[in-house]
Amino acid sequence: MTRFLVRLIINAVALWLTTLIVSGGIAVEPYSPGVLPTVLTYLLVALIFGIVNGIVGTLIRVVAFPIYVLTLGLIALIVNGLLLLLVAWISSLIHFGLVVNGFWWGVLAALVLGIISWLIGLILRPLTAPRGR
Repeated sequence: MTRFLVRLIINAVALWLTTLIVSGGIAVEPYSPGVLPTVLTYLLVALIFGIVNGIVGTLIRVVAFPIYVLTLGLIALIVNGLLLLLVAWISSLIHFGLVVNGFWWGVLAALVLGIISWLIGLILRPLTAPRGR
C-alpha cells in the first residue's frame, strides 16, 4: 500500500511539473479554487492516469507488440499521448481535471511526463522498490 501511495504522489508531482513545462498545451483544472482542492485534483488525475495506463495501456502494448518492435518503441510516444487524451476525456466527464489542447500537445506532455516520472522514480527508488526477502 505504501508503494502505491508513493507512486501516486510521484505521478501527481510529475503531472504538476509537466503542466508547468508544457503550459500552453496541458493544464489541470481543480474542482474548486485553493491549494487543497488543487492538490486533490492532481492526485485524482494521477490515479485516473494510473488506472488507464494500467488497464488500457497494457492491453494496447500487448496487442500492438509487433508495432512496438518495428518502430523500436517510438510508437509508445503516440500511445502515451492518446492515453493522456483519454484521461482528459474521462476527467472532463466529472467537469474538472486534465485538459489537453490537442493530440501533439498530448504527445509532448506524455514525453515530458515520462522523463519527469523516471527522474523522480530514480531519486525515490528506495521508497518504491519492493522489499527484499
